[in-house]
Amino acid sequence: MNYLRYVKVIGTMHVSPLSREEVVSAIKKERPTAVAVELDPLRFHSLLSGEKADFVTSLKLGRGGLVGYLLTKFEEVLGKEFGMEPGGEMIAAVKAAREMGIPLYLIDEDIRTILAKILAAPRREKLLLLLEGFSVFLPLVGGAETLANPMDDYRWMTLEFRRRYPYLYRVLVEERNAIMARNLVSIVRNLFAVTRKPKVVAVVGLGHREGIERLLNSAFD
Repeated sequence: MNYLRYVKVIGTMHVSPLSREEVVSAIKKERPTAVAVELDPLRFHSLLSGEKADFVTSLKLGRGGLVGYLLTKFEEVLGKEFGMEPGGEMIAAVKAAREMGIPLYLIDEDIRTILAKILAAPRREKLLLLLEGFSVFLPLVGGAETLANPMDDYRWMTLEFRRRYPYLYRVLVEERNAIMARNLVSIVRNLFAVTRKPKVVAVVGLGHREGIERLLNSAFD
């Protein structure tokens, strides 16, 4: 069964104001049966409450807390360059769904599981991530203003990440694609109980869109 006919996957750049506008516009246009977002309960609460752990608190949480802190800070730097805090498009999707009375679903893997997988990465990839996180990718951000299309640069960075970090790419992208696709299939199946033509708008990061669409378009029985 091709579940892609029931799901519109919107691939966003987490730090782009244009993505936020695209998300709200799509939800209003499609008026879906349900809205799904690339969040788990812990990140959902953190994002909506605005709570952020500082460096000292993150250290108390151990290596997992430190990794999460570094990833958050990296997204914050990107957000300043593109004019929107990380997760702005997810907040916009949540608010639009609430305003329109549309059920909201959280489809991503638990952040604690994700962090555990990151900590299990090969030593080479963890060391490279620490070194390159500040010396390779961040300089690219400074040149973002000269790009005609920041999305193209985002795609290029995704390909570079896959080449440099095969393990992390698998656990952060491919495995989460499978989890989110399965959750979307489950949502569609449940919606068949209330409507013949369910429609789900799924808001995910740009790097997840094609993989999720490919899975939904396959024999997912």
